[in-house]
Amino acid sequence: MIFLALVAQTVRISMPYLFASAGGVLSERSGLIGLGLEGYMLAGAFTAALGSYYGQNPWVGVIAGVGGGMALALLYALCSIRYKADQVVVGVAINLLAVGATRFFLRLVFRSSSNSPRVPGFSVVETGTGFLALAHNPLIWMGALSIPAVAWLLYRTPFGLRVRAVGEHPGAALSVGVPVPKVQWIAVALSGALAGLGGAYLALDQHQFSDQMTAGRGFIALAAVIFGRWDPVRVGFACLLFAAAETMEIRLQGTSQIPGQFVQMIPYLLTIVALAGVVGRAVPPAALGKSGD
Repeated sequence: MIFLALVAQTVRISMPYLFASAGGVLSERSGLIGLGLEGYMLAGAFTAALGSYYGQNPWVGVIAGVGGGMALALLYALCSIRYKADQVVVGVAINLLAVGATRFFLRLVFRSSSNSPRVPGFSVVETGTGFLALAHNPLIWMGALSIPAVAWLLYRTPFGLRVRAVGEHPGAALSVGVPVPKVQWIAVALSGALAGLGGAYLALDQHQFSDQMTAGRGFIALAAVIFGRWDPVRVGFACLLFAAAETMEIRLQGTSQIPGQFVQMIPYLLTIVALAGVVGRAVPPAALGKSGD
């Protein structure tokens, strides 16, 4: 029973990582660094809470969350694709913008500097191991399908072939008639939509938006993309690994043998160790981060 509860908690925690990393794979395979995933998630979480609160329906929140994440992604695309700004700088700016904008509108709309009022979500009363609550949440099924869907899109469709070609050699893709900027715009928009779904899951699962509630999950999702070597299936397993580490952290917080500060470091230490073992051996898309003509 304890093992099943741990598995259920790991699956629940992995959902934001799965959504965001699926988006990160699309963005990075098209040659655009996914550093703004954290900002997309945070924007998606806030707009999902806003939509669910005023629409009194979690599906309105889901749609709003997708729109919020996609809006920031399109801003990133505008700066990086249209104006060829440095992708790292733009990604950092997007994250800072998301933090400031959500905090501002949280105070403006909900008159609070910490969290929104309770909003409708998909959760049901949790019983037993928690699998019943998971099964009744459609975002759980969407998150589980996000990685296979991206894998199918990349490896089984003409659009996926174009995304991979643009990320490896945009000049060669352009020479055979592939509209490189258009492909990148679509890939980044899908990336923002998926990351926005991750933020929507957080807000609707907790039935509220809290200031900076993503807490670095977008960066961990980006680490999962690198750790999984930009392959959707490997990235999915990396997300489960990081979610298991966070589950361990939560379980250990109730013990007094280990100081709480060290327990809270577990997911981030695992991320650093995992990347230290991969960076240098993993080969990213050849055109990643290059804002060429």
